[in-house]
Amino acid sequence: MLMLPGGVGHAPGYFDRISQEALLAEIRAVVRAAPLYVPTMPRTGKPMSVRMTNCGTLGWVTDKEQGYRYQSCHPVTGDQWPSIPARLLELWHDLAPDAPEPEACLINFYDAHAKMGLHQDRDEHNFHAPVISVSLGDSCMFRIGGQKRDDPTHSIKLHSGDVVVLGGEGRLAFHGVDRIYPGTSTLLKHGGRINLTLRRVTAA
Repeated sequence: MLMLPGGVGHAPGYFDRISQEALLAEIRAVVRAAPLYVPTMPRTGKPMSVRMTNCGTLGWVTDKEQGYRYQSCHPVTGDQWPSIPARLLELWHDLAPDAPEPEACLINFYDAHAKMGLHQDRDEHNFHAPVISVSLGDSCMFRIGGQKRDDPTHSIKLHSGDVVVLGGEGRLAFHGVDRIYPGTSTLLKHGGRINLTLRRVTAA
């Protein structure tokens, strides 16, 4: 595990190609049960540039009317979220062995033009457990800062199979995705990037 500024961990190539393909198949099964949809920003209703869904007992959602929150069902279908794949639970147990079980896995799909502005993951009640993020598909430029929006930031290129851990002093670090690099991976047939973010939501 490489340590970035602010105590954030980076595990390059944690998942090899065979493991990435197996994980991708599991995520496709999740998406068949809980289709990707376009979330919207609170108050403005502006569509985000990513499409998203979730798996786990809880899922992170956002819309104009109710804002950022976790809920137990898909906002479009009304169905319960599918379970988190065992492969992702094994990742959590490996990198966060002392943390309570993750309750949510946010699945974001980035096309060639999608971005994610600097933000904190702070809609959870539990900040002691880390946030663990997996990259699949095209590479991206990931930017990480401190606990204040205007703190200096550091950028790294994340590749398919990489894992990032926001824990300890880095749990509330501002972070975002500045750009996608199309054609840098052959994992997804039509290109793009999938980001999987494991989170513990409630207090242990």
